[in-house]
Parts: sequence; structure tokens; C-alpha cells
Amino acid sequence: MRDTGDDSQGKTLLIVDDDDAFRDRLVRAMENRGYEVTALASVNKAQLLAPELRPKFAVVDLRMPDGNGLDVVKALREVRDSTRIVILTGYGNIATAVAAVKVGAVDYLAKPADADAIHRALTSGDRPLPPPPDNPMSADRVRWEHIQRVFEQCGRNVSETARRLNMHRRTLQRILAKHSPQEQK
Repeated sequence: MRDTGDDSQGKTLLIVDDDDAFRDRLVRAMENRGYEVTALASVNKAQLLAPELRPKFAVVDLRMPDGNGLDVVKALREVRDSTRIVILTGYGNIATAVAAVKVGAVDYLAKPADADAIHRALTSGDRPLPPPPDNPMSADRVRWEHIQRVFEQCGRNVSETARRLNMHRRTLQRILAKHSPQEQK
């Protein structure tokens, strides 16, 4: 049964995430914000229960052992057009963010997102975007931060970092030897 969304269900929230600790913390935090939460740990179970649950809100992890969270977004959209869905991922990139929005997510947040950010994303409505920051990071600084993050995630292993960033090891060593780009003031 397809539904364009009435408010008779209150603040029903479906959380789909395979990380037990994160999911449990998020459930408690969202219940404290007045949501009636159903938590699931698999894509298959979420797809199966979507017609029964028909939540007003959903928070869905992108990558799970049994599938892709985008499949859950599609299943939720089939039963209720107005469900506000936020995708969470630890593997964020522009391509997956675009794919998430195309299938019906209203926002896309990198893990570990806190409950306040998730609540804001779920309830932001169609408000205009906030103004840009007064002093945004330069492209050089963003690049530097990304390289440093990947370097740390690779256990400070230069060869592994270079492989993952698809760059020559010596080039990476030169970049790492330099100081971070200075921010403009």
C-alpha cells in the first residue's frame, strides 16, 4: 500500500545499521528526542518489514554485510513517498552521495554522525541551505586533510597510503614532509 504521508504515525523512526554499539546508542538518543524507534541490523529484514513499518523517518547505513542501504531507501520509497531518509556511511564519496539522493535520501552524513546532526537532517524540511562559512577551507587544505586521514587509517604506512590514494610513493612522501597549507585569515 503506497502512501504519500499523513502525520497519524507520529515520529516513527527506522534505524538500519549493522554496527550494534552504534545502533544501540543511536536508538537511545533518538528515543530521548521523542521518536518511536524500530532498529534492524540487515538490509533484507528492513526490505521485508518496510511495508508493515512505513516509518515517517529512517536512518540507513550505506554498506552492510547483506547488501546496500540504497535498496532499503528504494523499499521505503515504494511504501511511503514522504519518508525522510538519511544515509549514514563510513565510506563517503561524491558518487555515493549523489546515488543516495537520487533514490530518495534527503541527506547523507559521514559516520560517526552524532544524534543531533541526524535529528537536524531528519527534521530540516525543505529549508534553504545555510550560508557558506566565512572562512572555508582551501582546496589545498582539504586535499591535505584527506591525505592525512587516509595516512592515519593505513597505520601511517606510506606504501599502503600511496596505493589507496593511487599516487606514487615518493610523491606522497614529499607531500607528507611538507607542512599543512596555511589557512587564509
